Amino acid sequence: PLCLCWALGPAAAPAPPNILLLLMDDMGWGDLGVFGEPSKETPNLDQMASEGMLFLDFYTANPLCSPSRAALLTGRLPVRNGFYTTNAHARNAYTPQDIVGGIPDSELLLPELLKKAGYINKIIGKWHLGHRPQFHPLKHGFDEWFGSPNCHFGPFDNRALPNIPVYRDWEMIGRYYEDFKIDLKTGEANLTQIYLQEALDFISKQQASQQPFFLYWAIDATHAPVYASKHFLGTSQRGLYGDAVREIDDSIGKILQHLQKLGISENTFVFFTSDNGAALISAPKQGESQMNKPGSFLQMLCCWFLFQVSHQLGNVMDLFSTSLSLAGLQPPSDRQIDGIDLLPAILQGKLIDRPIFYYRGNEMMAVRVGLYKAHYWTWSNSWEEYSKGIDFCPGQNVSGVTTHTQEEHTTLPLLFHLGRDPGEKYPL
Repeated sequence: PLCLCWALGPAAAPAPPNILLLLMDDMGWGDLGVFGEPSKETPNLDQMASEGMLFLDFYTANPLCSPSRAALLTGRLPVRNGFYTTNAHARNAYTPQDIVGGIPDSELLLPELLKKAGYINKIIGKWHLGHRPQFHPLKHGFDEWFGSPNCHFGPFDNRALPNIPVYRDWEMIGRYYEDFKIDLKTGEANLTQIYLQEALDFISKQQASQQPFFLYWAIDATHAPVYASKHFLGTSQRGLYGDAVREIDDSIGKILQHLQKLGISENTFVFFTSDNGAALISAPKQGESQMNKPGSFLQMLCCWFLFQVSHQLGNVMDLFSTSLSLAGLQPPSDRQIDGIDLLPAILQGKLIDRPIFYYRGNEMMAVRVGLYKAHYWTWSNSWEEYSKGIDFCPGQNVSGVTTHTQEEHTTLPLLFHLGRDPGEKYPL
């Protein structure tokens, strides 16, 4: 994803800092002005970058929503935390409303651990780690929830398949398309404004109570079907998708201003990133979402210092370990944790030598070490999908690399130097 980190001053604080994780849904790194989007329609995120730190080599743990989010909240690869499947080779697992599985009880999620340091934890928006009662976020460390167990798919027939519910804590308070309107013809929906107000109210309440908080703002406006509120519809040069991005940018600006107004910005660490790279489905009818490596490549914005750029190799799982470090906690020692603590990179500018593993289901597809990346398997999508016009790598198809059958290279991996060949077009 994108990764940006922000806060207005590294002042020593008597209490653990607040942690605010702004997780976008299917937003590509090229959607922000700071990364070169030519219409420059993200002034608040661009300012966040100018006051914070950009991580330019930051990856998701998986190109699907559920396993990526599970990895972020557990600090563990999907192949370790259960979000993969073996019913087909190299197949990821996810949780649409007709799948009964979810996050295992054996996994320790970030909010569960933060409770040990006195944090109050809230999730706003999309959970996507299971729908049945045992997977409810309030059973996995969150104290409050406003949002949905799934994305805003639908509308459904409400007979064989009901519309997806929206919850406040334990209570279902309505359903998408019925109580929470989404107009598929115009793209109008007020959900981002609702999620914004939830965030502002929670931050105000926690500031008044003087308790550290972890706010996981996991909104989904940029996930197809894309939506925006009436005030933002038709305001972007990039169509409906751009309208959604503009509203998100405006909302994040209001959240950051609220932290400053309450006097807690200097003790709040803010991360901005995405669950995976841009989705091609958003482009043809709803505006173009620029991207490079589909699904896996992001950047992170992290706020705390005047504009700095880090070339630290990072992954969304690192936000787990970094958040624990901010809270003065150690990661669990009874299991393998794949995320690393990024504070040395953020606070001291150090570069930590580490690999990044790319899994698809239970198969390791590629590894990155330093500027080198090795592919052990290649596969974009099937010939059947490709023949229907579904192209996962538009304009970037490379013979022998973006293959439409699963091709094994374990005996002689395809090796790329990303410094000289960031598009991975010329194997060494």
